Amino acid sequence: MSGTAATSATMQSAKMKKDESFLGKLGGTLVRKKKAKEVSDLHEEGRNAINAPMLSSGTDIHPEDTLLEENAERIMLDPTSRENLKFKDLLKVLIDWINSELEEDRIIVKDLEEDCYDGQVLQKLFEKLSGRKLNVAEVTQSEIGQKQKLQTVLEAVNNMLRPHGWTIEWSVDSIHSKNLVAIVYLLVALAMHFQAPIRLPEYVSVQVVVVKKREGILQTTVVTKELTTTTEMMMGRFERDAFDTLMDHAPDKLNVVKTSLITFVNKHLNKLNLEVTELESQFADGVYLVLLMGLLEDYFVPLYNFFLTPESFEQKVHNVAFAFELMQDGGLKKPKARPEDVVNLNLKSTLRVLYNLFTNYKNSE
Repeated sequence: MSGTAATSATMQSAKMKKDESFLGKLGGTLVRKKKAKEVSDLHEEGRNAINAPMLSSGTDIHPEDTLLEENAERIMLDPTSRENLKFKDLLKVLIDWINSELEEDRIIVKDLEEDCYDGQVLQKLFEKLSGRKLNVAEVTQSEIGQKQKLQTVLEAVNNMLRPHGWTIEWSVDSIHSKNLVAIVYLLVALAMHFQAPIRLPEYVSVQVVVVKKREGILQTTVVTKELTTTTEMMMGRFERDAFDTLMDHAPDKLNVVKTSLITFVNKHLNKLNLEVTELESQFADGVYLVLLMGLLEDYFVPLYNFFLTPESFEQKVHNVAFAFELMQDGGLKKPKARPEDVVNLNLKSTLRVLYNLFTNYKNSE
């Protein structure tokens, strides 16, 4: 090998060793950085595990949670509950109800969190349901203005509901912070109090994550919130009566009761050449109830006061509600049943109404 070639080979070998040395150092640096990051991540994971020992899987701690003051708490809906089908159904029923009530105001609600937090929709809904006009600004853009409106609306709502034994599960801050559970609690209470013509899904419950700060450490717990119960309990009929016992424990005797009631109503309806064979279905449109009240009280009910051939759900509800008014005019107590329950073929509700008539008019000719 010539001297020139040897010199060139030596220089190339030295360059390769230098490159290998550089890559080795670089690789070592990358490995050290990776290990340092893994250690940092591990520490972070451990810190989160200590700070949130009871956090449900799939729930993230939000950055604002770390800014909580000592002993303060934040409540949020568990993500799994948000996907619950019954909960989604409840949201849809409430949204459809609000849109139906506020149709004349040209208000369309699509999302309860985004559309209810500023108080505008809640104000209009309360005014429509209660028939009261609230002294609030129509449009408020600022946070202070929105909270002032919410304060006025919720005070009116709370003053109306508290005397009836309602537990207040909402506040200005929870509504304005778009707490969906608080908003739903409020809307369900309004729907139940004003006996909205809707059918709320029964036994809807959700889980909420409660984040609290204690001695600088975030603590989380998961709490189950019951939003709805049974239809009867939600509509204020908490006491059980003879029909509950009859249907639950003595269904064989139910036919005896139904036969007695059919005999009673036909005794009077036959005067108009009408006859009933099925209690729950033939009284569902309210026509027979109205005519029966006229016969029992011995007066003619003008045909313009009710729908003789009702077609829509609303027309049937109108008829049953009108029959209830006639019952009260006759000195009877307001029926426990809702007009909507009778229209929806709820047998117990229909039996209660007819039994009430039977006990008061069984000796009428």
